[in-house]
Amino acid sequence: MASRGWLNLESAGIGVPETQFFEGDSAFKFLGLSRTTRLYGFIGCLAVGFLLSLLGSIVLFLAQLALFAILYALGTIVSLAGTGFLMGVGLLLVTQLKLMFKPVRIVATLVFLAMIGLVFVGAFVIRSDVLCLVFVILEYLAYTWYSISYIPYARSAVLKTVGLS
Repeated sequence: MASRGWLNLESAGIGVPETQFFEGDSAFKFLGLSRTTRLYGFIGCLAVGFLLSLLGSIVLFLAQLALFAILYALGTIVSLAGTGFLMGVGLLLVTQLKLMFKPVRIVATLVFLAMIGLVFVGAFVIRSDVLCLVFVILEYLAYTWYSISYIPYARSAVLKTVGLS
């Protein structure tokens, strides 16, 4: 008998409908990617993006600012592209930008983008490793909040978990 929990995203008619979990038609539809495969794509992109950004942060402390900027930027782009898998629009930039600036996620988007800019300010203008690390941490917190906005009730669950709701 098939399980009907969160991890069984393929269950027909049970749980959250496709239209709520993934906004719009999938740009990956021609590849035949299922919901589960798209979730794995998101997790994979998130992991690779995090690894690239983490490596960038490590080389930052080795005073390799140019390599830091390249690795950090690539990590951020790969992580952001991963949300294309999660929300189902793939890498269609215009669609993703429209969804990023919806009222439900505009604050997270603005904080996320501001932190990306502030990391570069901290690295190239202020030249503070500690400040860059703080901005990187804040950027990932904003990215996490942004990403879970695509999963129904995920923000509510997080707020209840930390006792804020």
